[in-house]
Amino acid sequence: MGKLDGRVIVITGAARGQGEQEARLFVAEGARVVLGDVLAERGAALATELGERQARFVRLDVAVEEDWAALVEVAQEAFGKVDGLVNNAGIVRFNALVDTPLEEFQQVVSVNQTGCFLGMRTVAPRIAAAGGGTIVNTASYAGLTGMAFVGAYAAAKHAVVGLTRVAALELAAQKIRVNALCPGAVDTPMVDEGALDPSADPEEGARIVAELCRKRVPLGRIGRPEEVARLALFLTGEDSSYITGQPFVIDGGWLAGESPA
Repeated sequence: MGKLDGRVIVITGAARGQGEQEARLFVAEGARVVLGDVLAERGAALATELGERQARFVRLDVAVEEDWAALVEVAQEAFGKVDGLVNNAGIVRFNALVDTPLEEFQQVVSVNQTGCFLGMRTVAPRIAAAGGGTIVNTASYAGLTGMAFVGAYAAAKHAVVGLTRVAALELAAQKIRVNALCPGAVDTPMVDEGALDPSADPEEGARIVAELCRKRVPLGRIGRPEEVARLALFLTGEDSSYITGQPFVIDGGWLAGESPA
């Protein structure tokens, strides 16, 4: 018996990184998954690999209402219901606050904050119609504290934590639990590419992030996407049945304080 037997879960940003690992783990635990991402080729390939009985891919720009409407219709037609959502899609841009162009700020907020809002607003009624379920929003370590050079990202992720708490209060009567993941640095393409100018070498970005984690993270390393996926599984399954409205930090101890030299 899997921990998610019979569940139908929507996962955004599912073509790679944390979302991909969540999709793989959820299917291994018995779920059927609907994968949303703007990376259509990679997302479709993952759905094919997972199998038609277990997965569907829908091209999804999380900031577009019409894309969300299309996704839930595909989910309903393919699997008959939706009873879970993992709002995983996100982007990061590194810039000093006073140097951040308005367009860049709005882009980050559009994906990370508006996308989360639209996901909950669209999918929650379907979850309620299925008799209840779970929503897991991906916030961040930076959604609970300040972090230099990621002002837009931190603002959006603070908002995700707030939206999570509001949704938990409003949706509890419909038997929907809502919680937030708050990862620190995790070894995903988003982090590697965001560490530098987008035109730079992602391998150099990965090196910079790894060195930062070696110095700042008590456990001395960057996180792995499969580790975040296991926390998403916990919050989606019955093991967390009395938990709602909470942010869960998974950061190797970074938020705990300053490590000794």
